[in-house]
Amino acid sequence: MKAVAPFRRQLLAWYDAHRRELPWRARPGETADPYRVWLSEIMLQQTTVAHATSYFLEFTRRWPRVADLAAAADGDVMAAWAGLGYYARARNLLACARVVTEGHGGRFPNSEETLRALPGVGAYTAAAIAAIAFNRPANVVDGNVERVAARLFAVDTPLPAAKAELKRLAATLASPDRPGDWAQALMDLGATLCRPTAPACERCPIAGSCKALSLGDPAAYPRRSAKADRPHRHGVAYRLLRDGKVALVRRPAKGLLGGMLGLPTTDWRAAPWTRAEALAGAPTPGAWREAGAVEHVFTHFSLTLTIYEARAADPEAAFIWTPIAHARADTPSVFRKALVGLAP
Repeated sequence: MKAVAPFRRQLLAWYDAHRRELPWRARPGETADPYRVWLSEIMLQQTTVAHATSYFLEFTRRWPRVADLAAAADGDVMAAWAGLGYYARARNLLACARVVTEGHGGRFPNSEETLRALPGVGAYTAAAIAAIAFNRPANVVDGNVERVAARLFAVDTPLPAAKAELKRLAATLASPDRPGDWAQALMDLGATLCRPTAPACERCPIAGSCKALSLGDPAAYPRRSAKADRPHRHGVAYRLLRDGKVALVRRPAKGLLGGMLGLPTTDWRAAPWTRAEALAGAPTPGAWREAGAVEHVFTHFSLTLTIYEARAADPEAAFIWTPIAHARADTPSVFRKALVGLAP
């Protein structure tokens, strides 16, 4: 791109006038808090700003400093994370908080290289923290920035194959001048104007530099490869009830929904479970009855979860007996669906 300096001035001027007010973002003239920047970046992976905001506010209310989070009980953090998805992030969140507290004196390192050594901090997150929290020059490329770059340069290579090319092109726009603001300006542009569909090109401060717009179809970028069909799986979830409580279990630390509270389930497989198989796999003997099914979509597969329900005579010690209202709040979305309709 020719004349990068004027291009940068135009976008930064727009950002200064139209920047989003976000709970983790420092106001003009303030110094960004690396803890809040890191926490927001971890939460925003695969999650929208609207969905992550309430979680961020609750986390920072309960654990206002990284040392507070490091000292929290694992179960409390996993329960607070329930509903954000990608639960390995919650485990890495705790691990990272403890490394920063115990290994770095409660201070986040300020270089991309050192940040990448922290649990759960990859190349993008390290660049974002370095730029936004420490104003260090970095090439910060998330999905919004990829979309902006794909349209600015009319990149015909489809995603995900285009990722390296888009990152290289974004680097041609980076500069040591205001790196944190630059990163956030590109993100805000992608989030508010250069949207996936119906881009607001008429209000874009850099529309005159956009090759895709000059070609007449900016929404056609970025190009995307055809998606493979998502496989479908089947499982059974067991609702064992007693005195307004439901039996939960702590899922194994490794694997999908690792470390989270949930209903007891069978394995999730390609073939549906027969009634005989479901009863044979029940977590305890009882008068189990089928009580409907729920559908849920994970990143790599979709799931039909058939629900079986029974009443327990005794509160068996093998389970975590939880009031139904609390169970809905403390479990991942797939189990919240399976608890719908139960009276507290």
